Amino acid sequence: MTNNLTVIVLAAGGGTRMRSKTPKVLHPVCGRSMVGHVLRAVAAVEPERVVAVVGHQREQVAPHVQEHLPDVVLAVQEEQLGTGHAVRIAMEAAGSTSGTVLVAYGDTPLLEGESLRAFVAEHEAAERAVSILSGILQEPFGYGRVVRDADGDVLAIVEEKDATPAQRDIHEINSGILAFDGAFLAEALPRIGNDNVKGEYYLTDTVQLARDAGLTVGAHPLADVLQTEGANDRAQLAELGREMNRRIVTRWMRAGVTVMDPATTWIESDVVLAQDVTILPGTQLLGTTVVGEDAVVGPDTTLEDCEVGVGARVVRTHGQLAVVGDGANVGPFAYLRPGTKLGEGGKIGTFVETKNADLAAGAKVPHLSYVGDAEVGEGTNIGAGTIFANYDGVAKHRTTIGRQARTGSNNTFVAPVTVGDGAGTGAGTVVRRDVPAGALAVSAGPQRNLEGWTLQRRPGTAQAAAAEAAGASTGSPVGTPVGDTAHKTSQGDGTRVGETPSTGAES
Repeated sequence: MTNNLTVIVLAAGGGTRMRSKTPKVLHPVCGRSMVGHVLRAVAAVEPERVVAVVGHQREQVAPHVQEHLPDVVLAVQEEQLGTGHAVRIAMEAAGSTSGTVLVAYGDTPLLEGESLRAFVAEHEAAERAVSILSGILQEPFGYGRVVRDADGDVLAIVEEKDATPAQRDIHEINSGILAFDGAFLAEALPRIGNDNVKGEYYLTDTVQLARDAGLTVGAHPLADVLQTEGANDRAQLAELGREMNRRIVTRWMRAGVTVMDPATTWIESDVVLAQDVTILPGTQLLGTTVVGEDAVVGPDTTLEDCEVGVGARVVRTHGQLAVVGDGANVGPFAYLRPGTKLGEGGKIGTFVETKNADLAAGAKVPHLSYVGDAEVGEGTNIGAGTIFANYDGVAKHRTTIGRQARTGSNNTFVAPVTVGDGAGTGAGTVVRRDVPAGALAVSAGPQRNLEGWTLQRRPGTAQAAAAEAAGASTGSPVGTPVGDTAHKTSQGDGTRVGETPSTGAES
C-alpha cells in the first residue's frame, strides 16, 4: 500500500438504541468486539498511522482500542457533532495532511482487510479527491444513493428523503466508508457547514465540495455489501453475528473440517481448527480454542480457550482454559474448569468435574468425581464417586496421586495429601495421611448388621412385609452388634484377612 496512509476509525457514538451500559462498538460479535473486527481489517491495509475517534464512554473504548493497536492515536470528540466534525478532530490529532486518508466506522464487524486494500488501491490509482466504498442492493430503501454521470464519475450522494423517483431507482448505495486525498480533505473540512435539521457536520458534504472544485470523485462498488453493514440495536447485532458465524463455519468446512450441522454450530473468530476435525451438532467453540487433527468435538459441547489434541474426543462437555491431550477422551457430561490438563490417552468421564488438575498420560477419572487442585500420575485410575477435598474453609491445598495407583470407589482425599506410586485405597476410604508407594490405605470401620431392624422399626410397611416373607426374624434388640466373630477376622474395610479389598469401579 501507500507509504503515507492514515486510517481514521470513528468510534465516538453513544449507540443509544443498543440500550446498554456497554458502548456500542464494544459489543462482541463472534468473540471479538465490533471495533476489534474493524481494527483487524484496518491493520491489513498496513497504514502508517491509525487514529481512533472516541467520545462516548471513552474511558472504556480507548483502552480497548489500544489493546488491539498499541500505537493508535486517540482523538477525543467531546460533543458528537457529526462525522465531518469527528474527522476534523482526527486530522488535527494525526498531525499530517498528506497522502491518503481512509475513514472507516467502528461498528462494521464484517469488514475485511482485503476489501479495504482494493478500495484504497483503486482510489490512489485514479488520483481522486474522494472515493466512496459503495454497494449494490436490490432493495436500497433507506440508504443514500450514489449518483453518477455518463462517464461514471460520482456527481453526488443523495439521501433517501431527498431523492427523486429516478434516483430512488438507483441500486448503488453509500456505505459511509470514504477515501480522500489528504491535502484536499484538510482544505475541505473547515468549509463543511451544519445547516441541517440536526445541526451536524456531515463528511459526505465533501463530495459536493470536490465537484465544485472540479476534482474527481469516484465510487468502488463492493459486491459483498454486508461488509459495510453496521449494528444500531441488538437485533441487528444478532443478525451480523449469525452472518459472521455462517462465514466462519463455511471457511472451516472449505479448509477440510467436517461440520455435521452448520446451523447449530458456533465458531468464534479466533478459533483454530486442523484438517479432518469433526464438529458434531450443538457445539460452540469460543475464544482462542485450538482443535487438533482428527479430533471429534460434540455433540452439545462448549469449549472456551481450550486446547484439544490430535485424535481426542470431547463429548457433551463444558470446558474453559483446559487442555485435552492427544487421543484423550472427555465426557459425556464433563466439566473442565480452568487449569485442567489431561494427558495423552487419558480419560475424564461421565459427570466428572476438574479444576486446576494435572492428569498425566493414561490417567483416568471415569465416573462421578470431583478432582480439584490435584496431580494424578501416569496410568492411575481414580475410582467412581471420588472427591478431592481441596478446601479447608480458608485455603486451597493440593493432592498428589502417584503413577499406576488404583483408588477405590467413594474415596475422599483430604488435602494436602500424597498417595505414592503403585499404591491403592479401599472402597469408602477417607485418606487423611500420606500413603506410601505400594501400600494399601483403608479407613472404613467394621460392618455391623442389626438383625430384625425392619420388623422392629418399620412394622406394617411394605418393606417389613417383604423382609418377613423372606424369613427375617425380630432378631436381637436393635443396637446390639451381631456377627461379632466375623468382624474379628476382618480388616478395617470389612475385608477378610488374606482377601484383596475392592477398589471400586474402574474403566
